[in-house]
Amino acid sequence: MNSIWKMSSVLPKFPVLDKDLETDVLIIGGGLCGILCAHMLQKAGVDYALLESDKICGKTTENTTAKITAQHGLIYGKIANSRGKDFARLYYDANINALNEYKSLCKDIDCDFCECDSYVFTLNNEEKLKKEFKILKELGIDAEFTDHLSIPFDVKGAIKFPKQACFNPLKFISCISKDLNIYEYSRVEELIKSTAKSNGHTVKAKRIIVATHFPFNNKHGLYFLKLYQHRSYVLALEGADEIKNMYINDTSFGLSLRGYNGLTLLGGEGHRTGKFSEGWAGVEKIAQRHFPNAKIKYRWATQDCMTLDGVPYIGKYSLFSDNLYVATGFNKWGITSSMVAAKLLCDLILGRNNQYERLFSPSRSMIKPQLVVNSAEAIGNLLSFKTKRCPHLGCALVWNKNERSWDCPCHGSRFDEKGHVLDGPATNDLNPE
Repeated sequence: MNSIWKMSSVLPKFPVLDKDLETDVLIIGGGLCGILCAHMLQKAGVDYALLESDKICGKTTENTTAKITAQHGLIYGKIANSRGKDFARLYYDANINALNEYKSLCKDIDCDFCECDSYVFTLNNEEKLKKEFKILKELGIDAEFTDHLSIPFDVKGAIKFPKQACFNPLKFISCISKDLNIYEYSRVEELIKSTAKSNGHTVKAKRIIVATHFPFNNKHGLYFLKLYQHRSYVLALEGADEIKNMYINDTSFGLSLRGYNGLTLLGGEGHRTGKFSEGWAGVEKIAQRHFPNAKIKYRWATQDCMTLDGVPYIGKYSLFSDNLYVATGFNKWGITSSMVAAKLLCDLILGRNNQYERLFSPSRSMIKPQLVVNSAEAIGNLLSFKTKRCPHLGCALVWNKNERSWDCPCHGSRFDEKGHVLDGPATNDLNPE
């Protein structure tokens, strides 16, 4: 169950932390976001260190579908309706700037970078897409409406964002990370003010960036209420019709397509972690129906942090943490969001103004319908009589028979059959029964 990126890339190796450190900036988390932060800080001449609990990019980053696009489903109408058109336009500008930054960086990197168009389509609700398209035109965003796509689905309508891109993320990271100050297999076990403890050593920092996918510090920010996790599944198909562009449908199921080196990457079966899904079997049914002559070459699953309003949390960890920063809740769009986050956080650390700070502020209003859902899940599972409990905050775990794992419906932690952590925010294994 390895992704195509893992099978086609070799990442550099880094030492384990074996001494005490003092640094200006500590980055916790070695996924794409953390590595981009390190890359930018190094270019700016800032003293930093990055600690990763395992090997770099061994979780979410290696399981992405690697779309570099400002086309994030139907997000623009959602932001315009809840926060106003100015914020919706800022969201577009932030992600287009991220796309352009990738285009600039990838000119000198062999990472299978390819410019292509990105589409969001509907199978049954053309009116919903037309409302989104109307908002895009009012915002002055370069987009087109069509009902003809070169994919084997009965599409009722689609919105096209031209000149977006895709790449191989691990080839990209292999290049930009090789000279960075990174420590692998160095889990941060405790964070007390400006000091982190890892492998029996201390790291003292003036500023700290938490880029751990789901923030592990529960003392500030209320991220256990502001986030939940969403799981989905991908097949790499050999012998399917060639897919030249990128596609996503308009539902939380998340039907996704893109091509890579002659393969078709088909994703779907999206669901809240801890809830029932057919998993890969459901995606296989779609493949058999629409790509009957294709064979499965690779399969993998991915897990994403979802915010209350569809916009990432990037900035100060909380109102009361001046030197602690966070980047989380990328809502399935981690490639562009990682670049947005790295640029914003580096500006904050360097004392530069950034026009996107208010848009992504983690301290913005929590009064959203999703808060009720997250709270109900937490209360229901905390009151459950089940004995197998997540060490993160004590929620009852459920058995995922498709992936043979224990999953937490509250915050998305996952454990294998023996109780070893597969996905955070839990940092400890299950206690043996």
